[in-house]
Order: sequence, then C-alpha cells, then structure tokens
Amino acid sequence: MEAFKLKTLDDLLADPEERIELIDGEIVQRPMARMEHGFVQSNTVAELDTLRRTSGPGGWWIATEVSVNYSMHQCPVHDLAGWRKGRLPERPRGVVEITPDWVCEIVSPGHERKDTLTLFLLLQRHRVPYYWLIWPEDRSLVAWQLDGDGYRTIASLTATGDEALKQRIPPFDELEIDLGYILGE
Repeated sequence: MEAFKLKTLDDLLADPEERIELIDGEIVQRPMARMEHGFVQSNTVAELDTLRRTSGPGGWWIATEVSVNYSMHQCPVHDLAGWRKGRLPERPRGVVEITPDWVCEIVSPGHERKDTLTLFLLLQRHRVPYYWLIWPEDRSLVAWQLDGDGYRTIASLTATGDEALKQRIPPFDELEIDLGYILGE
C-alpha cells in the first residue's frame, strides 16, 4: 500500500485541470460557478470599488478568484481577497504569498464545510484579520475579526424582503455596505 503524499504548490501548478485549489495537501475541484455566486461576487466588488480607487494608505487591493499560498500544502483560491495599500504599496502579482487583510467567501451549496470550517481555521491560523462569509441562498453575511488567537463575530446580517440593509462592517468602516445591493435587490 502506497502512503498518501501531500501535494504542494508545484503539484498544483503542474496540474492541467482548471478550477482547482490546494487544501490540506490535496488538490480539490472548486465548485461549478453559479449565477448567484457570480452576481454576489461582482456586486461585492462594485460595492467596495471606491476603496480600490483610493491611492495611498487608505486604499485597498481587492481581487476576485485569487490564489494565496499560505504554506507548502495550502493554496486556496479565494472568491475575494484584499490587502491594504498602506501595508502593501505594490499590487500583488501571480500566486500571492502575502497574507491578505481580508477574505470573503461566497458559500456554495455542497461546499459549506470548506468555507465554514476548513478555511475558517486556516485563515485564523495564518492570522488573516477579517473573514466574511456570504450565503446567497440564505441572503446573509457573517463577518469575523481576529481577536487574539481566534475569530469573534462582528456582524451577522440577513436581508429580508425589499428592505435596504446598510451597515458599516470592518475593515471597511468608512463605507455603508448595502447587503441588499450585494444580494441583488
């Protein structure tokens, strides 16, 4: 019987498949993109666009579908990830090896465990300051902030009906985030 060999970034880069990522030393298929996922992802970028346009220390590098190499056996592809320009003046390129300041995942049916447990623990361990999860089907957003060695919930929002749901959510305190818009109201 052959021992299980943990995969590395080199294995990931050599794999001809598309829509894959490296999680816990295993190359895994990313979920098929759904309209709801793409819509929420693009609306979130649009909602945060003023921060991307800001030059200097107040701005952000925010990207979609970005691979972040946290360690030899961990290179997930984040739905959205951001780095403060004050900490990282030059735009990241290629597979990023610098820990983001913010990560947002859009939870796909059947892949909840990866976003709510596997990535949650990975990002916590690598000290990503902010982690957001958005559930398009449940019309909700939960945000966590690193507090010591663990995450604590800083926002838990659910959009219901036609009501506008705007709130300032760290790390983007300077903006009122419109969850209704993000979810396609």
